[in-house]
Amino acid sequence: MTELALRGATYTLAADPFLNSPSDCAVYESDGCILIRDGLISAIGPYARLRDKLPADIELRHYPDSILMPGFVDAHIHYPQVEIIGSYGAQLLEWLNKYTFPAEARFADPDHARRIADFFITELHRNGTTSASVFCTSAPGSVDAIFKAAQRHNMLLLAGKMMMDSHAPANLVDTAQSSYDDSKALIERWHKRGRCRYAVTPRFALTSSPRQLELAGALMREHSDVRLQSHISENRAEVARASELNPQRMHYTDIYDHYGLLSERAIYGHGIHLAEDELRRFHEIGAKIAHCPTSNFFIGSGLFDIAKTKNAARPVTVGLGTDVGGGTSFSMLGTMSEAYKMAQMRGNSLTAAQCWYLATLGSAEALGLGERVGSLRAGRDADIIVLDPRATPLLELRAGVAESIDELLFALMICADDRAIAATYVAGKLVHERDFAD
Repeated sequence: MTELALRGATYTLAADPFLNSPSDCAVYESDGCILIRDGLISAIGPYARLRDKLPADIELRHYPDSILMPGFVDAHIHYPQVEIIGSYGAQLLEWLNKYTFPAEARFADPDHARRIADFFITELHRNGTTSASVFCTSAPGSVDAIFKAAQRHNMLLLAGKMMMDSHAPANLVDTAQSSYDDSKALIERWHKRGRCRYAVTPRFALTSSPRQLELAGALMREHSDVRLQSHISENRAEVARASELNPQRMHYTDIYDHYGLLSERAIYGHGIHLAEDELRRFHEIGAKIAHCPTSNFFIGSGLFDIAKTKNAARPVTVGLGTDVGGGTSFSMLGTMSEAYKMAQMRGNSLTAAQCWYLATLGSAEALGLGERVGSLRAGRDADIIVLDPRATPLLELRAGVAESIDELLFALMICADDRAIAATYVAGKLVHERDFAD
């Protein structure tokens, strides 16, 4: 049995602040303590209450003037696109052909896949992200590479092979049957191996034949606890093309629904242009959306309406995703900032609690992981970050005048970057520590 205690201010969300009073959602202790035993949080509370209960020989790591928080959960990210982050001047469909497909083709090389996977996991940890839902390529080895990299750190990660048999380059397409066979073999090899979790991954309706979508639905029926990740309604040209390819379906959502791919185990990236009847269907069936604001701004896809999506009369569960490489940063801090700005452009000011919820518990719930990660509670996995609110001269100045934890956290999500991540713990193990000499 291994034990560790962390001391510092603690902050976590216990419920959805879009649907509940923020005061009922946030739990803050100015001097808290987290006891970790065998990778799990065994106790959390005020240090004054827990200190006499700590074993005499336990290692206590004190982070004064820092905030202990649940690790970020990235609900939508493409690890094969790391090399093309920040590429110039294209909207979605051109982006795929000009940048994405050539980058993904390189993952047929196992050495390349391994190198990028290792970089990717390190970069997640450096930015305080401890869990993610990851898109791979159509090469099965790309899935092996990312799960092996995650497993070296005992990281809770969802990932899946891209299913793509149509309207894509010949060196990337699979077939309906090979995508089924490859995915089934990968599920058997990786799903629930340690903290690895599989996600059936058709890219989107534009690049999958009806038969491939049928077989993706079959995989979901055959494996009752795997997840599904895909894309929907990111770009108006994409929406129009989906309708052209599927004229018998009412709308984009109906395509996935028809093939059994819309369920409480499914999360769809973007959802910017969903109509009201589509959002109602998402609510009725329990499907989720990953909001990816940095990508939406950068590629020019549109402004996601989070207030409409989270309408209390028929709320849809929403997580937050960086969407690297369409998204411009691994930082969930920066992604929260852009989510706030996008909501502002829609006439809606998100609170600090709402933004931090999206990046932690909201994303965890969207991925079906809310009982394990996304919050600091006894029994949860000990995926924890140490946030330094004075990591830069500007942050130190701003922190000095913050009059509440909400004001401080709001300023951090607007002004901070990876330098504010002092340390990252995955399953109770330190996987990243900032070099304070920098």
